[in-house]
Amino acid sequence: MSIESRSRRAFLQSAGGGLGGLALSAMLAGNSRAASPTHFPAKAKRVIQIFCPGGWSQVDTFDYKPELEKRAGQPFDPGGELQFFASKPGNCLPSQWKFRQHGESGRWMSDLFPRLATCVDDMAFIYSMQSKTALHGPGCFMMNTGQTLPGFPSMGAWVTYGLGSESENLPSFVVLPDPRGLPPGGIINWGAGFLPAVHQATTLDANNVKAPFADLFPPKDFAEVTPDRDAAGLDFLRQLNDLHRKDRAGNSELEARISAYEMAARLQLSAPEVTDLVGESEITKKLYAIDHPETGPFGRQCLLARRMVERGVRFVQIYCGAENTTAKEIRPNWDSHEDIVRDHGYWGEVLDTGAAALLKDLKSRGMLEDTLVICTSEFGRQPAAQARATSDSKGRDHNAGAFTTWMAGGGVKPGIGYGSTDELGFESVENVVHSWELHATALHLLGLDHERLTWYHNGLEQRLTGFEGKGVVRELLA
Repeated sequence: MSIESRSRRAFLQSAGGGLGGLALSAMLAGNSRAASPTHFPAKAKRVIQIFCPGGWSQVDTFDYKPELEKRAGQPFDPGGELQFFASKPGNCLPSQWKFRQHGESGRWMSDLFPRLATCVDDMAFIYSMQSKTALHGPGCFMMNTGQTLPGFPSMGAWVTYGLGSESENLPSFVVLPDPRGLPPGGIINWGAGFLPAVHQATTLDANNVKAPFADLFPPKDFAEVTPDRDAAGLDFLRQLNDLHRKDRAGNSELEARISAYEMAARLQLSAPEVTDLVGESEITKKLYAIDHPETGPFGRQCLLARRMVERGVRFVQIYCGAENTTAKEIRPNWDSHEDIVRDHGYWGEVLDTGAAALLKDLKSRGMLEDTLVICTSEFGRQPAAQARATSDSKGRDHNAGAFTTWMAGGGVKPGIGYGSTDELGFESVENVVHSWELHATALHLLGLDHERLTWYHNGLEQRLTGFEGKGVVRELLA
């Protein structure tokens, strides 16, 4: 970004006062860049990202490895030289779900995802993803911000910094955490880092229809607040603000704070409408299975994501899984150390139902062609069983060396696979992709040059894609 643009925005760095827990600052992003041109023509106008924390298993989901089936039960590391993240390698453990080819493209997918399998001709698979870490928190940071350390801007923050919002009444960047809680690393995953605070995300509780944004409305027992009194109060406040402005011309920080509270007032009207599903058809609700006790909450998140981008929200991130804890009945995310069938079996159905519904719904409305959908985890899992002192477990250890990410819509070439892992799915070996290349490609589809979308910080022109990546993966572009 140009020096002029930086100086024009510098005042916003301290703007971002709150109304309780509401990230009002993020709402201002809609006013900051809505009319700004892209670096070149964009294929995508908006992004929906599904993040599956915990580390899903590429060899049980999207990356078919027949050689792993042939070596089932054989020692993965006969020489005993390897050390996985938390264990020594056990025996080769093939996929616990049968793989089949689907669609005209013939893409392989396991039976874990019967609904997504019907969408393969709209999806592009990156089989050769790698992370720089096998730790959950740093891994989530890397996939969200391009760095393993906290304090860097998230992809959503960079996108809204570059493009702003298409809506005057909704935030430009919204995150829907899993109902079970926050992901590893917490809210830092969607922070603005050193970018102006206006670009951090606003968190939405998908299952709280009446109060989806925390502290946006007064308590029900606060009888003094009525719609008429509220309108009168806002009008009086506006008059006071105008008087306050007269002697403070050019105080852009003041303007930012005033605009934030004006946005909050508008959001009191727009938020209930976007989260109330009364207007959705029964067919649509059934597609997302929003009444199902297990898959319903994520289905609702996906449906709300469609409703928000439909109304101009630029970037929506949905979490399918929460912070990692030890399992009771199941793990609260995809981290399947003990039992891959138990944990992936549960989360696979959750993701399969909501994500497939989202792709089909977007496509039926003509929105998929300019909505970029990205689905990823922070890293993958090992092709061998996680060894215990006396025997192998039924689970898999972390694997930063190989995992799969998929994309759809928004100018992505459909029905293709890019890159590959070795014959057992242990390591990415061909056309290796990190978060930097994934982010560069997404920004390109949005009409943004990742090398020009920068912010001056600590003596460097910082950018989402860092300085190690190889740039845009052009083979993924339609």
